[in-house]
Amino acid sequence: MKAVIIRNVSEKTNKLITRQFPAEWQIVIVPFKEVTKEIEDAEVLIPENSPVEVELLDKAKNLKLIQTGAGYDCVPIEECTKRGIWVANAAGVNARAVAEHVFAFMLSWFKNIIALDAALKKGNYKIDYEGTELMGKIIGIIGLGNIGKHVARLAAAFQMKILGYHYRRIDTEDEIEMTDLETLLKRSDIITVHVALNDQTRHLLGTDEFKLMKSNAFFINTARGAVVDETALIEALRGRKIGGAGLDVFEKEPLPENSPLRNLDNVILTPHMAGEPDASYFHAKRFKFFAENIKRMAEGKVPKNTLNQL
Repeated sequence: MKAVIIRNVSEKTNKLITRQFPAEWQIVIVPFKEVTKEIEDAEVLIPENSPVEVELLDKAKNLKLIQTGAGYDCVPIEECTKRGIWVANAAGVNARAVAEHVFAFMLSWFKNIIALDAALKKGNYKIDYEGTELMGKIIGIIGLGNIGKHVARLAAAFQMKILGYHYRRIDTEDEIEMTDLETLLKRSDIITVHVALNDQTRHLLGTDEFKLMKSNAFFINTARGAVVDETALIEALRGRKIGGAGLDVFEKEPLPENSPLRNLDNVILTPHMAGEPDASYFHAKRFKFFAENIKRMAEGKVPKNTLNQL
């Protein structure tokens, strides 16, 4: 079994990832620009958010499965189906990790952790600042799939008021008050996004939506960068139309060196790591799921979390 993983990782992370698969498998981890050298005889591709173009599929003569993380917007599913290639994702596997990252953003912001750390390291012990508790805050959760529901459970433990919006009717916990998007944006102290990227959700949040938010609202995106009109978000942050933001994803990744987001004092940035808490670009639970799903495919079984039918 040869599996190609598209990633640019350290030797330490390479070993951590490889260790999750059977020793007899050939696990090749390469950056995107080198994938064409390895894809021809690969049976499995794990693209890790890298685009899977038709030209790449043309070279992948032996490919049987494309395994993604939670998101799968980088894969042309119809093309894969035509070629007899399974496409599966790992929905739910990293839900808790992402939900905890959302709360890391919230606690860092409302407890001023980053500002206090920087001030103290500069020698300032007595510091004037504004902080607040999460208890009683209104959190608006856009998208109530696996991650959104985990966020809601944690919010309930903090005794927060929970508003939820989902594009279709779903079953939710009793503590979530379901509402429309406009109402959620107007009422929430914190807005966190947990939707897949597709034609319906691309730039779901733009200038008009940021205008609806409270002037001190804290906005969090750990979903996909393109769910948000980044230019509109930057304008809202620069103009103090919202209080601040915690961002793990961006419209262009890696985040460009000249991005205005890097110079704003009311934004907390992390490099698309919310779902991978164990080490740099690694999450043991996630890769163990990948290995088990590949085994299922190798045994002639339908992979879990399939996104197409063969």
